[in-house]
Amino acid sequence: LCLMAAPGKVAAFRLPPLPTIGEIIKLFRLKALKQLSQNFLLDLRLTDKIVKQAGELKNAHVCEVGPGPGGITRSILSAGVEQLLLIEKDARFIPGLQMLSEAAPGKVHIVHGDILTYKMEKAFPKHLKKSWEDEPPNIHIIGNLPFSVSTPLIIKWLENVSKREGPFIYGRTQMTLTFQKEVGERLTANPGSKQRSRLSIMAQHLCTVENCFVIPGQAFVPKPEVDVAVVHFTPLVQPKIQQPFELVEKVVQSVFQFRRKYCFRGIETLFPENGRLKRTEQLMMTANVDPTLRPFQLSMSQFRNLCNAYRKMCDEDPSLFVFSYREELRQKKMRRSLLESTGQPEQTEEENQL
Repeated sequence: LCLMAAPGKVAAFRLPPLPTIGEIIKLFRLKALKQLSQNFLLDLRLTDKIVKQAGELKNAHVCEVGPGPGGITRSILSAGVEQLLLIEKDARFIPGLQMLSEAAPGKVHIVHGDILTYKMEKAFPKHLKKSWEDEPPNIHIIGNLPFSVSTPLIIKWLENVSKREGPFIYGRTQMTLTFQKEVGERLTANPGSKQRSRLSIMAQHLCTVENCFVIPGQAFVPKPEVDVAVVHFTPLVQPKIQQPFELVEKVVQSVFQFRRKYCFRGIETLFPENGRLKRTEQLMMTANVDPTLRPFQLSMSQFRNLCNAYRKMCDEDPSLFVFSYREELRQKKMRRSLLESTGQPEQTEEENQL
């Protein structure tokens, strides 16, 4: 371990000479597992570029998700972080990460565990906590996520942002994560874009979301069939829709249920069959939303109006919020099959779409 300083400059952290990532993969006989949608990034110029998107990391506390053979890990350590927490589910990568840990004494803590269940409330020192209205804390989450985990994980973290729990009990913790290019486009899509989706609304109403750059698939080993987007998230001081996460998610999911149809078709699914049309009209009139707009055409303020109007209706009739359109369809289907003696009837169009 050596600390090298140029005249007049603060000493920078430098990792000692280490095997390349390619050599680590050969040394520990590591192979990307297709069933875990693993892809290794070996080009350190690209890992440096990802880490640069996180912002100033000198003396920061960083959690890296799924470090794998440790390419991004090296770039994070080279940025001069104070502490680095590595959360890796695949035990095969732990020995290579321990080699990195030994090269940066006292800086690295390795956890063999699943990020989806890991409790991040205690991941960082308490003194780093900032109030929500302050600048973001000196804490960053960085990760080249397996495709199979990226969407459920960002939804979980967005819920954490909404409730100010998990890694966000420390304040507006920033995240720099990789996604399939198409998912990255959905996260940042504007109204009117064909990529506009549930993910666009859930992310943008809680965070500033920036699609930083795209890494071509051939930069990874093995080469995935898609390119990869690097996306940066900074939680907003005030969410754009000030309603509970579960309520916003239910409204947004319903609207995008039939994404090619008029938006009122999806909004209908918020209400039981008895009185459905009347309640749908009431909601859309209160929210001042044109029922003939397609879901992807709705603006954030229109989603906010829909959520606020739906909340008012739920306050007046609490049974509304627990109503499940899918469950209603399932019950109808069961009743129909009991009545039919000739076997299973054909599914309705709405059942097919769902």
